[in-house]
Amino acid sequence: MSRLLPLLRRQSLNNFQRKRISCSLIPNPVHFHTFILPLLGPRSVSPSCELDVRGFCTVTATLGASPLDDAGDDIVLQDTKKTYEKPIDFTQIQITRLPTVIILGRPNVGKSALFNRLIRRREALVYNTPQDHVTRDIREGIAKLGDLRFKVLDSAGLEAEATSGSILHRTASMTAHVLAASNFALFLTDARAGLHPLDLEVGKWLRKHAPQIKPIVVINKSESLFDASGSLASAANEVCRLGFGDPIAISAETGLGMHELYLSLRPVLEDYMLHVLNNEVAQDNSYSEDSSSPEVDTSKLPMQLAIVGRPNVGKSTLLNSLLKEDRVLVGPEAGLTRDSIRTQFEYQGRTIYLVDTAGWLQRTKQDKGAASLSVMQSRKSLLRANIIALVLDAEEIVNAKRSMKHAEVVIARRAVEEGRGLVVVVNKMDLLRGKNKSLSYEKVMEIVPQEIQTVIPQITGIPVVFTSALEGRGRTAVLNQVVDTYEKWCTRLPTSRLNRWLKKVMSRHSWKDLAAQPKIKYFTQVKARPPTFVAFMSGKTQLSDTDIRFLTKSLKDDFDLGGIPIRIMQRSITKKEARSSSSKSNHSVSASRVAERVMSDKRKVIVE
Repeated sequence: MSRLLPLLRRQSLNNFQRKRISCSLIPNPVHFHTFILPLLGPRSVSPSCELDVRGFCTVTATLGASPLDDAGDDIVLQDTKKTYEKPIDFTQIQITRLPTVIILGRPNVGKSALFNRLIRRREALVYNTPQDHVTRDIREGIAKLGDLRFKVLDSAGLEAEATSGSILHRTASMTAHVLAASNFALFLTDARAGLHPLDLEVGKWLRKHAPQIKPIVVINKSESLFDASGSLASAANEVCRLGFGDPIAISAETGLGMHELYLSLRPVLEDYMLHVLNNEVAQDNSYSEDSSSPEVDTSKLPMQLAIVGRPNVGKSTLLNSLLKEDRVLVGPEAGLTRDSIRTQFEYQGRTIYLVDTAGWLQRTKQDKGAASLSVMQSRKSLLRANIIALVLDAEEIVNAKRSMKHAEVVIARRAVEEGRGLVVVVNKMDLLRGKNKSLSYEKVMEIVPQEIQTVIPQITGIPVVFTSALEGRGRTAVLNQVVDTYEKWCTRLPTSRLNRWLKKVMSRHSWKDLAAQPKIKYFTQVKARPPTFVAFMSGKTQLSDTDIRFLTKSLKDDFDLGGIPIRIMQRSITKKEARSSSSKSNHSVSASRVAERVMSDKRKVIVE
């Protein structure tokens, strides 16, 4: 047995390495039962052992026992078959494999409040407006309910009586499209209003568009029902008329009843994941192949891209064009988008998080409710993004005879102040085509980059892309320019290269007073995203604003860093600090030599 265990452990781990499962992830590679040892003698016996991997799956290995000869060898691990069993640890499963749960219901039943409760953040706008529906787009997030993890979708309120072409009709069509790709559904009702006729209509709509999904009925806003005797049971009996089973009473605002929701969701989600994972094993798409941990390439880190601009310039249409799908609601109405919708997609092996924001308006004291919350959320999205795509309307540029209005200038300057990369996208270029508008088309392409550079002098070389999001033209140009700006934004330059560059630059700069010329001891980059440099000055002399602008322009020209903000800071080094640093360096060198003499052999000679 003592010889058998190391051999089996070594062979089993080699087998797992061929499957690309890291050995460090297997806490206890082999667990033997006491009855295995007596069975190893016969030739025909093939016992099995279990290997626990990552705590959420079980690997069953078949052991082929050959007769133990005089040499004392060989037990061969013939085959490995991996099966997944309960319980499943959802925290170890990749996000792309998690099940999708959509929240449905009529307007104003608390769908967005439940969404915020599940993702543990206040992302979706929540405002009590019975006559005006706040949520219009599909918002996606990762729910964290106890140890459960799943993708949750917040949808717009459904109304069966919506007229064709209206906003409610378009949101219902979008919800039906997303529902077809979902795995489970939470059907929300309002405990305060009881079973509303619209709830019955939503139930019929759900049976029509997703007959394969049996939703879990949830009674929201039921905090008052737990206090009164018998009111909870009567409300549950009333909701049972929907025909989807017994409901669950919760309060998304206070968190009441979330444990009961967890107990209802875990069995169905666990069965779904077992089915998915075991099917992947059968198709040789094991979990271990996808969960290998390659080295992280900093140039391929996920990028945050925010699409901002004034209302009705085509931001949502541009997002749909980049994704090649109808992800957000679009239409001729101004101010259609309210939530800042964040979505993920892949482009050239890079993960990009797109954020579609509401129209940028100056917040006033008269703005209240959902409009005020939208403005605040748009500003937060700008602060979280890495690259800002500022969308302009080509037709408005021609009519107003200027490239940027005040609101757009505010957005651009705010992006520069926050250190974000900036890309200007001129949309609706298709409206300038034709015999009578060809001159306007050429003028816009020529004048807009010049005027933008004049309005925003802090950054030189701001990229400008001309597109038509409605026709899908310019999609690749926008993405390539955004990726190029992001790579510049993440640039890191070595200190040796910077100091060689500094000698050449300082020689060609015209100084006003050569006697009072500031001396830069050395120049180094201390930070990226955006690139930040520090000039260590000898003495008390400092670089003037003109000198800093000259260095900034030279950095952008010589290292191709146009279109991103560059920061240069100064730090003075006095003679005392220089002497102390040199003495410390000399002391460290002498100390190392002393240590070398002590540790060296007596017969060795130290050459200095």
